[in-house]
Amino acid sequence: MAMDSKLLHNDYVALIIRLIIGVMFIYASYDKITTPAEFARIIYNYHLLPGELVNLAALIMPWMELICGIALIAGIYRRGSIVIINLMLVIFAVAIAINLIRGVNLECGCFSVSSRAKSNALELLLRDIGLLILGVYLFINKSTRFDLLKSKS
Repeated sequence: MAMDSKLLHNDYVALIIRLIIGVMFIYASYDKITTPAEFARIIYNYHLLPGELVNLAALIMPWMELICGIALIAGIYRRGSIVIINLMLVIFAVAIAINLIRGVNLECGCFSVSSRAKSNALELLLRDIGLLILGVYLFINKSTRFDLLKSKS
C-alpha cells in the first residue's frame, strides 16, 4: 500500500505526465490558432453545435488548449488548468463517441486542420480516454514541487 501511495503522489511521475499532456495541448493548438476557418469547418462537421456557436468555439478552444498547456507545464494554476483540460478531454471523447456511433469518418482536427487528416475514431477515443486517465492522476496528485506558482490549498 505504501508503494501505491508513493506512486500516486510522486513528483517526477507528475512532472512527466504534465509535460506529456501540456506539450500535446500546446502542439494541438497551433494549427487551429493559425487557421481558425478550417478548424470551424471541422467543428461544424461534427454536427454537435448549433451553427451560431461553431465560429466562437473555433476561436476560443485552441487558445484554451494553448493557455492550459502552458499553465500545466509551468505549474501556474496547475489544478485549474488540469480541470479545464480534463473537461475538454471529456467533451472531445463524447463528440468522438457520438460520431463513432453515427458511423462518421472524422476529420478529427486534433493536431491538424488539413482535410487529409482523417482519423480512426476508435483510436481517437482510446487516446482521449488514456489522456483523461492521466489527467485524473494529475488532479489527484498533490505534488507542487515543480510548480512556479504554489497554490495555497
